[in-house]
Amino acid sequence: MNQHIPLSNRLKKVADYLPQGADFADIGSDHAYLPAYVCLRDKTARAVAGEVNQGPLDSAKKTIQFHQLEERIDARLGNGLAVLKEGEAKQIVIAGMGGSLITSILENGTAIAKSAGRIIAQPNVDARAVRQWFDQNGFILIAEEIVDEQGHIYEILVADRNTAAPSPYNDNQQIKEKQFLLGPYLLYEKNPAFVKKWTYEEANLERIISQMKQAKQINHEKISDFQTELRWIKEELYHEGTNT
Repeated sequence: MNQHIPLSNRLKKVADYLPQGADFADIGSDHAYLPAYVCLRDKTARAVAGEVNQGPLDSAKKTIQFHQLEERIDARLGNGLAVLKEGEAKQIVIAGMGGSLITSILENGTAIAKSAGRIIAQPNVDARAVRQWFDQNGFILIAEEIVDEQGHIYEILVADRNTAAPSPYNDNQQIKEKQFLLGPYLLYEKNPAFVKKWTYEEANLERIISQMKQAKQINHEKISDFQTELRWIKEELYHEGTNT
């Protein structure tokens, strides 16, 4: 029955990081395709599909009813993690949003987030903010993926709490900041999607820095920050300077 779920490849990768017998929440579930896909594939899985707007919630309920999953997927209306009680979800998925919005959702529901054993985030932009939130709130980043889907680059971050896994970050703060930006695991793999993303970002940063230097009031501190990021990118794309 999985062929009836029009799930993107990036969300299929997200699903792969949910364990057998998952008891998870999909925040911003939209049509509830991810919960339906997981529950059809795993008869022991259960899910909450959370939506902040009534229209997408109605779409989610239709998907759940169509696949006769009413006993295992609960569609709820609410803002972010407010659809959950503390400890209710063992895994939390937040996919398809900007990194700043994902971190805002986690920050506004910190107690609920910290009661989960695993958080899987798929930020469309600014994955750095999510990595930093995990690091500051007791979650260990255990896996990352970067995928190119129909011309768009997506990053998937998987973080566990109460795990014996070591931190992937360097003790040197400067190197750690670089890892927050580029991804500690992605830096080692450097697959074609990684190269594509950061080649684009390199050109974008160079353009921004050039424009900022021509401004009437020059923000030297911001330019310096961008130049540091640009140097990090060049180090990894072209092996310039010290590699991590």
